[in-house]
Amino acid sequence: MSTRGGEAARPKKRATLSDVAARAGVSRALVSIVIRDAPGASEATRERVMRAADELGYRPDVRAQMLARSRSKLIGTVFGMTGTFHFDVLDGLYTAAADRGYELILSALTQSRDENRAVESLQDFRFDALIMLGPATPKPVLAGKVPLVVVGWHVDDPAVDVVRTSDADGMAMAVEHLVQRGHRRIVHVDGGEGAVADSRREGFAEAMRARGLADDARVLPGGLTQFEGYTAARTMLDDPRLPTAVVAFNDEVAVSVLEAFMHAGHRVPQDISIIGWDNSAVSKLPHIRLTTVAQDPRRMAKLAIDRAIDRMEGTAVDERELVLEPTLMVRATTGPARQD
Repeated sequence: MSTRGGEAARPKKRATLSDVAARAGVSRALVSIVIRDAPGASEATRERVMRAADELGYRPDVRAQMLARSRSKLIGTVFGMTGTFHFDVLDGLYTAAADRGYELILSALTQSRDENRAVESLQDFRFDALIMLGPATPKPVLAGKVPLVVVGWHVDDPAVDVVRTSDADGMAMAVEHLVQRGHRRIVHVDGGEGAVADSRREGFAEAMRARGLADDARVLPGGLTQFEGYTAARTMLDDPRLPTAVVAFNDEVAVSVLEAFMHAGHRVPQDISIIGWDNSAVSKLPHIRLTTVAQDPRRMAKLAIDRAIDRMEGTAVDERELVLEPTLMVRATTGPARQD
């Protein structure tokens, strides 16, 4: 910190509307008109005021502006820090919100920060609606209190809108792709706890049962991260009767399973086929080329923003739950079942 005469320099005072008015030689009310881009000031005055604001480094008090409006134009967003899918959806949310004249206020979920903490930190911003990318809970704490949209899982509460991809159809596509190539001993490495993991487990069991393979179906505990994928892979590798195929909860887990099998001397897909979920950037890397169940994060984001705004504005909607069809992206990690 710079000093003068042995004393610490005081922080520069934040410029106010009055400071800008004095610099521009106009009234404070006129500066407010210009800053709010409201009618009532000439072009020359606007230029003089904006030049003065720039010289002083003036920044509007956003929270004061929000309090002065009946609607904040802010949408709260709760998201998780694991995997890449949430970040893809977030990027789409920013774009879709900006197109409608809204901004996002973010609050992250971590191992030490649950839904209650994440939502509590948003309350001071007086957001107009909430979009949740996680946690995948069947009973969001703010259900019925604000317009609320969850992205990725089913919620029974009629006060909550839902945008999700069909887990049942995605699993049916993945299992059918493998069965058509002769696979029977198929393992699902699940996503741990939560509504999305539950839905994909159920989808896997139903897809295997529908094809007469219920006795061959196996579910291993997994999670959302590469570490949990590696742990599941070690469990499979320690079993003398290896599966011929694996369907993972997401691409992060799938890539970890792939690497563990390859490091153990197994070939992909000659010895084992692997399918991920999300069609994330890692699945498209040229040395991986992962077969994966693709979701459309940008479309999901736009639908979530549009639905939140519809609820804020009282617009009638036809369906509370919007369910999108996934796509199976077939790449290099699936092939014919090995013959033991």
